[in-house]
Amino acid sequence: MKHIVKILSILVAVAAFWIGLLHTSIVPRTQAWLLPLYLIISLACYGLLMVGIGLMRFPTCPEEAVLLQQDIAEAKGFLSQKGVDIGSE
Repeated sequence: MKHIVKILSILVAVAAFWIGLLHTSIVPRTQAWLLPLYLIISLACYGLLMVGIGLMRFPTCPEEAVLLQQDIAEAKGFLSQKGVDIGSE
């Protein structure tokens, strides 16, 4: 519930700022109408940047890889006992 209130308060603040810019002559009216679009595009670029950085820093877990290989070998053994052809190794 706290996150919803936080997000809604940020949206209200941005909307109030945008309406304020529309009523003043600081930013030309033709450009002020495009500010929400610019905000959405910049947030999308920021999100893509964060995903890219997260993928570049993706941690490797050698312990988990060993456990996964053990699980795979155990599953192959179980399926072989049941008569399922699992292919060549």
